[in-house]
Amino acid sequence: MRYTDCMTQLVVRVDDKLLADVDALVSEGVAVTRSDAVRLGLKALVEEHRRQQTARAIVEAYRRHPQDDEELAGLDEATRTLVEEEPW
Repeated sequence: MRYTDCMTQLVVRVDDKLLADVDALVSEGVAVTRSDAVRLGLKALVEEHRRQQTARAIVEAYRRHPQDDEELAGLDEATRTLVEEEPW
C-alpha cells in the first residue's frame, strides 16, 4: 500500500493570486509541494480553531465561577517577585 492510497484527496479551486502565493511558498521552501502547502494551511486552521474553542471555554468558565478575593490575594506580589527574579 502506498502513502497516497491511505489518504483522501480534496479538490480545491483557487484564484491566480492565491496560486501564485502558494507557488512562492513552495519556491521559498516553506512547503515542499502545493499539496503540502494546503495540508499545512488546513492544519493551522484546525489548530487555530481548537485554540479559540479552548479560549472561549476558559473565559466562559471564569464567567460562571469568577475568582474570589481569596484566590486573587497575593497574586500581584507573586508576580513582582517572579519579575524581580528574572536575569534580564
